[in-house]
Amino acid sequence: MLVAVDIGNSNIVIAVHDGMKWVQSFRIYSDQKKTSDEYFVVLDSLMSHAGLYKHDINRAVISSVVPNLTRSMQKNIIRLFDVHPLMVDHEVETGLRKETIPAELGSDLLANAAQAHYMYPEHPVVVVDFGTALTLTTIDSDGSVLGASIAPGLVTAVNALFGNTAQLPQVELKVPPTAIGRNSQESIRSGIMFGYAGMVKAIIERTEQELGREVFVIATGGLSQTIAPLIDRINQISAMHTLDGLRLISDLN
Repeated sequence: MLVAVDIGNSNIVIAVHDGMKWVQSFRIYSDQKKTSDEYFVVLDSLMSHAGLYKHDINRAVISSVVPNLTRSMQKNIIRLFDVHPLMVDHEVETGLRKETIPAELGSDLLANAAQAHYMYPEHPVVVVDFGTALTLTTIDSDGSVLGASIAPGLVTAVNALFGNTAQLPQVELKVPPTAIGRNSQESIRSGIMFGYAGMVKAIIERTEQELGREVFVIATGGLSQTIAPLIDRINQISAMHTLDGLRLISDLN
């Protein structure tokens, strides 16, 4: 089985694939203050409770956008399963045209791009990832990575409001009944949900203007299913998209 690790700025997602489907997935907080040994205890406990042991895992792949956690997670995967994980970078095989990959493109967006092109090789594709950052990654039909758009994620935006304004409350993000809110919570939901839906649609439309072609749009990330009904340009929701991309990259290498 394969263990895939996606180290993000807010969370680390660890998932196990048995060759047919994802059989387990875990999400833990990205804490750069934790030592390697502390992460080992957490990972060992999660795997043990899931009934997964050293002999079950024969491959591993890691994507990281948090350099301080990369080495720690790499060491712990080796320690737990006695396998050396594939570290995703711009030199690994992805099925994309390597010369077109922007130098600063994160490994998570690289995995998103690889999986999108694998799924729809005949179309230009935009992957909208609703994570800590909202990212829109565009891949052409020939496997060229055209680039990305990045904005603060929905939760990041709410947390910025909550942390920098004395009277605004922390709110659960869900689609409000109206755009005109009558209290603080509904007003924030309106501004964030309808505002971000409009931003995503505007970026997709501008992307199509620049390309002169229609794009296929895949949404992923924690809030993708919540906000998708507001964005009629989304063609498909792919909940495990980044992890599927990591599995693809592992297979190609």
